[in-house]
Amino acid sequence: MDGKHIEVETLLRKTSGSYDWEKSWLDFLAEWYNVQDFIEVQTSGSTGAPKTIRLNKTFVAASARRTIRFFNLKENDRVLHCLPSNYIAGKLMIVRALIGKLDLHVVDPSTDFSFLTQESFKFAAMVPNQVGKLLEFVRQPADWNPDFAGTPFGRLEFLLLGGSAIPQNLVKKLQAISTACYSSYAMTETATHIALRKLNGPGASEFYHCLDDIEVELSKAGCLRIKVPGLEKPLQTNDLAELQDKKTFQVLGRADNVIISGGIKFSPEQLEKKLEPYIKQPFMISWLPHEMLGQQLILLVEGNQSAETNQQLQHIFQQQLDKFERPRKIRFISKLPRTLNGKIDRKSVNPS
Repeated sequence: MDGKHIEVETLLRKTSGSYDWEKSWLDFLAEWYNVQDFIEVQTSGSTGAPKTIRLNKTFVAASARRTIRFFNLKENDRVLHCLPSNYIAGKLMIVRALIGKLDLHVVDPSTDFSFLTQESFKFAAMVPNQVGKLLEFVRQPADWNPDFAGTPFGRLEFLLLGGSAIPQNLVKKLQAISTACYSSYAMTETATHIALRKLNGPGASEFYHCLDDIEVELSKAGCLRIKVPGLEKPLQTNDLAELQDKKTFQVLGRADNVIISGGIKFSPEQLEKKLEPYIKQPFMISWLPHEMLGQQLILLVEGNQSAETNQQLQHIFQQQLDKFERPRKIRFISKLPRTLNGKIDRKSVNPS
């Protein structure tokens, strides 16, 4: 903390932090060591109203150990904690450090990461916005330590990305770096990630692979069901998925987002994935009622309407989408609604 090594016992005697981000992780440290056998965590609100749930500390510790084993983290390995500690991903960074006796370096989540010109870490977890910020920073060669040439993330060995969907253009940029980058499939109820997929380098894949002791299956509706030791019963999700086997799966989109147009089911997430490399503005696929089709596909774009933009978008549709996948209309909106963690809030969108 602040570039100083501080023992856990000393931190537990610290009553408050100077900043909100510091206070949040000190508060969690105290909660982890209190007499209760559970911690309280708040869901992100991405699939409904945010709520507070309780997770048994033994269950949380098991999740931390899975990550430690996967990334082969050893005692005194330097790990970077740059996530808010009021959500489960940030809390688990602390638990991993405690259980694995790791050398945890805690920084403000809003950092510009300039310290990475001089520091090296074995493991860090970030949200896509932070990774984008870091990529912009390291584009300035004059700011970069020449000892780190060819490694734009400093000597960062493993990077875990989560918190929201990872833009395809960001994944493309990650192909040029040596840091091994992974995407997480995670939720609060499972004490963060249950599966990971490699984003760059050897082993890169569109499929997630479950961590130790975890298996998945599909419901009759084709949605992912997760079996995690410590849960009383399998956890049913609303994520449509494709399975290779009981440990390997690909997420296709959310069942409650499916649009049925002319009797054909469309996953807006899959269509957006096709369009994402070509549309610079924030956008989403939505629908409007239609007398013949039931629901007609439309594109919502953040920004001002113009004839030129309309023409460009229609050209992108022709090049990247099959005939029946192409939105029938384009609507422009001043700002797409978002959840607290920055995801587009589909349920709050009014396309009419």
